[in-house]
Amino acid sequence: MAATNPQTEPRSRTLSIHIVTWNVASAAPPPDLSDLLQLNNLNLNLDIYVIGLQEMNCGIMSLLSDTAFEDPWSSFFMDVLSPLSFVKVSSVRMQGLLLLIFAKYQHLPFIQILSTKSTPTGLFGYWGNKGGVNIFLKLYGYYVSIINCHLPPHVANNDQRLEHFDRILEMQNFEAQDIPNILDHDLILWFGDMNFRIEDFGLHFVRESIKNQFYSDLWEKDQLSIAKRHDLLLREFQEGPLLFPPTYKFDKNSNTYDTSEKKRKPAWTDRILWRLKRQPQGGFHTPSLSAPHFSLFLRSYVSHMMYSISDHKPVTATFELELKPLVSAPLITLLPEGLCTMENDLLISYFLTTDFPSSPWDWIGLYKVGLRHINDYVSYVWVGDNQVSFSDELIQVYINISDIPETEEQFLLFYYSNNLHSVVGISKPFKIQPRSFFQEDPLDAAQPQI
Repeated sequence: MAATNPQTEPRSRTLSIHIVTWNVASAAPPPDLSDLLQLNNLNLNLDIYVIGLQEMNCGIMSLLSDTAFEDPWSSFFMDVLSPLSFVKVSSVRMQGLLLLIFAKYQHLPFIQILSTKSTPTGLFGYWGNKGGVNIFLKLYGYYVSIINCHLPPHVANNDQRLEHFDRILEMQNFEAQDIPNILDHDLILWFGDMNFRIEDFGLHFVRESIKNQFYSDLWEKDQLSIAKRHDLLLREFQEGPLLFPPTYKFDKNSNTYDTSEKKRKPAWTDRILWRLKRQPQGGFHTPSLSAPHFSLFLRSYVSHMMYSISDHKPVTATFELELKPLVSAPLITLLPEGLCTMENDLLISYFLTTDFPSSPWDWIGLYKVGLRHINDYVSYVWVGDNQVSFSDELIQVYINISDIPETEEQFLLFYYSNNLHSVVGISKPFKIQPRSFFQEDPLDAAQPQI
């Protein structure tokens, strides 16, 4: 993406990011997830949703169905978020693990998906029931890694959990691509069912501590907290305070901890961590700081006890990411003022930056406002086809709209780059004039209609 001009240095901006992690224990989505997604929080103006699920239904019939169609959870989130101007930017699935990213459409030209990856660590190191799924992207020019994981269970398997954590991290190498090592990324968001347990204390003591909200003793014996005291790299991953009850294990359809014969000890298995890239240290004992123009602030870290479809409670974290954009202008500028209809065609004018790696396989999609994902277009055109004008500054193409019913709804244009695998330009919302309008007054047919 194009670098910013130092003479017109962009202002800092703040992005609000909401992260969800939930082991759904093969359950279907419940009817209402407003609390989970903070839809009723009028003081929260979110820009990005990052959603990680574990133990989705991955039976043979379910996987076959999800291959042919959207899985029920993805469809549910798109149905809820698309009317709020959120578009599914990227997703990756490995058996029961699913990672989704949604963003408000105005951010799409500044989100470049670099890579998605699955790292299985299950049976013999090859089975995908455990492991991690990852999306790597550039956000306003900064490198961001997002990891959703499911680590091995049981209190005695802590060493194995830490081994899997390290293995997932080590597998994030990009030697064949122009992507820095993951530890050089500006931000890592890592979450999931990490399965860390509470050591030493017995079941009765843990439950009484939870009942009385005396969490401090339990924090001291939390396996992840213990590991961070001894592992320098793990210590770089930060976490908010655990001020909510342990999120595992509950009887399904209740808020009661495990009453089965096994009576598993409650634990904070579901966690959200983050790591900011560190700058070079000034001295051996001087703590390093994050980049001055890229800072992350945790605004909430909570569980949601009202949801009982699983033996886990979901956990969410809301962040404010303050950054000074390294990219402040889109690579493609689609001009709403150049839009007009001519018979059954819509004329599109656009500019591109001089360093844009264009391809004949780039395309422009026409979307209704409220689209669910990038393939939700109502029509499209390859940029190499249907060209009516070309210059160093302006390119014009036309897109056929004969199959689009006349409507009062608003539309958007997206320019999709085949080389960058991302949307690199969007138009402002506009309406398509009824074709009868132009038939009645053909002299005005070339006038732009916004």
